[in-house]
Amino acid sequence: MSPDTLRHGAIVIADAHCAPWRTLFLDFLRALEKGDIETPQLILMGDIFDLLFGPIETTHLLNAEGIELLQKLSYRMEIVYLDGNHDFLLADLFPQIKVIARAQQPWIAAFEGKQIAFLHGDTAMGWGYELYTLLIRNPVILKILRFIDRIGNGWIVRKLAEAMQRKHHCKTIAHFEELITRRMTRQSLQGIDTLVEGHFHQNRSFEFPGLRYINVAAFACNARYFSVQSCQNQPLLHEAVFRKEPL
Repeated sequence: MSPDTLRHGAIVIADAHCAPWRTLFLDFLRALEKGDIETPQLILMGDIFDLLFGPIETTHLLNAEGIELLQKLSYRMEIVYLDGNHDFLLADLFPQIKVIARAQQPWIAAFEGKQIAFLHGDTAMGWGYELYTLLIRNPVILKILRFIDRIGNGWIVRKLAEAMQRKHHCKTIAHFEELITRRMTRQSLQGIDTLVEGHFHQNRSFEFPGLRYINVAAFACNARYFSVQSCQNQPLLHEAVFRKEPL
């Protein structure tokens, strides 16, 4: 199967962790809607919402405005949305968006004769994490959680939201390069020139034999996003900072 195409000027955003208590990403989407920011392709690297689970309707209500804005934008530009560990099973929620489930990642796109792979980043993390991520996507478990959440008037989602508000997303990971090096040995990346990940929020890159690794910054931490530019003798991703216009 031939890879998709990564477009010049595409915008890449990771880990916005959008929620009622963290709304700058909504302002970014409004800027796209108004044309203040232009792009032919929007690549969402996962954990765009702090809590958005396809089968759990209460999480849809929590993120109603963001969902609506993405739906509108999906008719004007190509949007690729990689499942994260905070937002997953979204294909039915976003019918016009190319949703890439965790099991289908990396999403591979061709750009200027090179193969660029995109992952949320929560892969090759060990058997314990693999078991956890299978359980949280299990249809039976999700049906039980949805039932409990319904009869509890959104109790489960409220408790999760309270926990998310206490979470600190912007920590520096000690020995990050060693962590990534171990993970690279567990993944099949043959033919890939550049691997782009989110999840870790570190905004760092490394060179491996035959592979450039990029961990993009978390939008939630500093409103940074990235645009795809020519990779001939310069970085593939150019960093920008979103600033909300004053009212």
